[in-house]
Amino acid sequence: MNMNDQHQNQPQGQINIELDEKTAEGFYSNLAIINHSASEFVIDYVCIMPGTPKAKVKSRIILTPQHAKRLLKALGENIHRFEMAHGEINDTEQPAIPLNFGPTGQA
Repeated sequence: MNMNDQHQNQPQGQINIELDEKTAEGFYSNLAIINHSASEFVIDYVCIMPGTPKAKVKSRIILTPQHAKRLLKALGENIHRFEMAHGEINDTEQPAIPLNFGPTGQA
């Protein structure tokens, strides 16, 4: 089977996305550090445990500004659907975490 045959069997507008077993396990994160430049947004996902003075970045995602805005919209829509099904998510106040990075946002 050549590449043209594979594309003909796939419905138009659909992308075949594969998820290997290791990636499917994912990483737990309770802190996201967000930096940006004129051309990209960088989101570092971190897991900070109480009483542990050191934490490692578990995953880094680099997005164009356009994709970052699409992610914000998609996340907002998914949170809305979740809250409609399960009730409002309470945003509890988190203690300040001293981070010595440049301009950042935390989530």
